[in-house]
Amino acid sequence: MNFMQDPAAPTTRRELRRELRRRRRELDPREQAAASRRLCHALRRLPEVFRARHVALYLPNDGEIDPTPLLPWLARRSARAYLPVLRPLAPNTLWFVHYHGDTPMVTNRFGISEPDTRHGAHRARRRAAWALDVVLLPLVGFDDDGQRIGMGGGFYDRTFAFTRRPGPRPRLIGLAHDCQRVERLPTASWDVPLDAIVSDRRILRP
Repeated sequence: MNFMQDPAAPTTRRELRRELRRRRRELDPREQAAASRRLCHALRRLPEVFRARHVALYLPNDGEIDPTPLLPWLARRSARAYLPVLRPLAPNTLWFVHYHGDTPMVTNRFGISEPDTRHGAHRARRRAAWALDVVLLPLVGFDDDGQRIGMGGGFYDRTFAFTRRPGPRPRLIGLAHDCQRVERLPTASWDVPLDAIVSDRRILRP
């Protein structure tokens, strides 16, 4: 479906988000689990993921495709996993904190679980965004040209704006259910380009 040509289709990024979030929420638990297995199988075969030693991912929310089955595989390879945490003093940006089975967790203002950073010990578990090898980030929608939209808060765009400049940087890989694919998406100047988009059905290299 081409949202930009169908006169009955959503016309704004907000409307697109609402429609695409509805699509992924309508997947039943069995469909969600099968999609997650296919996604993780594809991710394990990506050279940048296979080589990575510091990988950021996310805990799924609101019907997002689930990358957490990768965690045991990463652990077997002695790779470290990190979760995003809302930075308290820098609006709409993220920290990345080492995550394992015993990591103390709290619920942030969006109702999403994240590592507890209320105590000083989290500083030893935090890794700078530029020093990550791979970041797996959730998408609300994507198209065949590698354009994407997220939830609209700009957290990943602000956090990884530095990737537009020369210097060390992680590989950014967007994840989504294939039902979130559209033919063409409107773009914004602040959208940080991705290195790849992976769904449960395809891999795109913009």
